[in-house]
Amino acid sequence: MILPIFTFGNPILRKKGKDIDKNFSNLNQLISDMQETMINASGIGISAHQIGKDINLFIVDTYLLAKENKKIENYKEIFINPNISKVYGESLKMNEGCLSIPDINEDVYRKDAISISYLDKNFEPKSKEFRGIVSRIIQHEYDHINGTLFIDKISELRKQVIKTKLDKIFNKKMSVNYPIV
Repeated sequence: MILPIFTFGNPILRKKGKDIDKNFSNLNQLISDMQETMINASGIGISAHQIGKDINLFIVDTYLLAKENKKIENYKEIFINPNISKVYGESLKMNEGCLSIPDINEDVYRKDAISISYLDKNFEPKSKEFRGIVSRIIQHEYDHINGTLFIDKISELRKQVIKTKLDKIFNKKMSVNYPIV
């Protein structure tokens, strides 16, 4: 089922997520709904916060990027209760956007590599290192479950420049091709 995406200004986007266990009610359905919602909105990642659940869960799926650019790996994973233990490497600037902040893209600096531990959809523990675009997407979604938005990482001057657009999003006065709350 396609769920509405919570947009800028909704308090859920600023909440810190809670860990879950295998007994979390309807988890497989939630994951399926999140995937369908992300695909419908042409996203490459989505956090539970973006569909109104303040839990530590997000999905990464680079299919759309890999389809456009053969140098990008097609990577798909579900991250439950993730913990980034190390952020390292070169600090790189890249243009980012967000399903919860539609029609706004800004340059954001992030380190190129991370070490992360998490549980997969079967609650099997995983520890991996990521570099490049997958690392960036994971960092972006990880920020969501910690109540941080990519616009928190831009300068105050840039925030002033996009203030009118943010006000439109806050007041739901923008048009997107997916359901929003």
